[in-house]
Amino acid sequence: MSKSIWSEGQKLPAFGKLQGKVTTDVLIIGGGLCGVLCAYMLRNAGVDCLLVEADTVGGGITCNTTAKITSQHGLIYDKLVRSRGNEVAAGYLRANQEALAKYRELAGMVECEFEERDAFVYTLSDREKIKREVNTVNELGFPASFVEEVPLPLDVKGAIRFPDQAQFHPLKFLNGIVTGLPICEHTFIRDLAPHKAWSDSGEITADKIIVATHFPFLNKHGGYFLKLYQHRSYVIALEQAPDVQGMYLDEAQTGLSFRNYRNLLLVGGGSHRTGKQGGNWQELRNFVNLHYPAAREVTAWATQDCMSLDGIPYIGQYSVRTPDLYVASGFNKWGMTSSMVAAMLLRDLVTGTENPWERIFSPGRSIWKPQLFLNGAEAVTNLLTPAKRRCPHMGCALKWNPHERTWDCPCHGSRFTGDGKIIDNPATGNAKFD
Repeated sequence: MSKSIWSEGQKLPAFGKLQGKVTTDVLIIGGGLCGVLCAYMLRNAGVDCLLVEADTVGGGITCNTTAKITSQHGLIYDKLVRSRGNEVAAGYLRANQEALAKYRELAGMVECEFEERDAFVYTLSDREKIKREVNTVNELGFPASFVEEVPLPLDVKGAIRFPDQAQFHPLKFLNGIVTGLPICEHTFIRDLAPHKAWSDSGEITADKIIVATHFPFLNKHGGYFLKLYQHRSYVIALEQAPDVQGMYLDEAQTGLSFRNYRNLLLVGGGSHRTGKQGGNWQELRNFVNLHYPAAREVTAWATQDCMSLDGIPYIGQYSVRTPDLYVASGFNKWGMTSSMVAAMLLRDLVTGTENPWERIFSPGRSIWKPQLFLNGAEAVTNLLTPAKRRCPHMGCALKWNPHERTWDCPCHGSRFTGDGKIIDNPATGNAKFD
């Protein structure tokens, strides 16, 4: 596997490691885009804060995104209206549109190759599903439209178009906002207590703590090991491929996505639950060989997404018993827009400012969704599976991923190298292989 196109030639500022005891008003754990935006928003609000990152800023999921900034998160709005009502659906749309507007504002100050693009969700099978989504979004006050055709080599039955969405270069954006922020890198938080956090080299006292670590690592509160699972998807970047003039996504979870960056076409897909089998890069290459035979593959990479029970992220108080502990996770496949929503909402929550989105994204909302039982069944099955190699997070049997040559946990998505070194959380340490 190669590095993503965003990583090539990008060098972010380096930050020192935490040493000794420090005190801050707000501690942010996790140096991906969400954590950095939280620090940026809090600093601009005049709040004393500190961000700590186990490795280097922007070196995890953020550098492997397809970098779409959009309010169009699959066909979510018709589902939201039916499950939680018009008010929540409209609030979710407004929150993401405000996030897009904030990116647009910051892109005026930061060179990050920000480009306006329309976003499309297409279907290969269910035209009426698309029409329902268009009608719902229009009723919520947004000018979505139905389109018959898209410039893709697929038998598309129709698509919904969201105008004036965007795409950008995520690491250039990070580079533009990270300078001057209070950050410690190579600072792995090994333990948390109320208002306290410990790494191997220091101790932090904070009035409030934000956990922005992709998958929340504190198991004893919030039940995130049941409320979240992780999903892998794959991307290849192609030269000598068409400019598709927009951002495209199949409404089916295992479908393909498309967007351009400079002279490259990014094709994504091959997705599957982490620890399971899926199409991976081979599915993408088969598609390209058939439909874009003149194209040349430049690089390929994979990413991992935290999937919530209902398609809405968990942003807010970590649990009812942790009033000064906050979380941002479960961004599904929309981490760029959701990171900005989280930063704006968490800034308001920790400063005591009223925010109309609090109820929509509350981690304390109902968990009684079909996905909960699927997550539980997966955990039980893999806990009971006889296996020599087990995940240190909660003991599930690890599965070998031959395409990426890693050991992956199908319960909660932790991943390890062939010799057990941790790659992705929620595990907080290496796996011990005899």
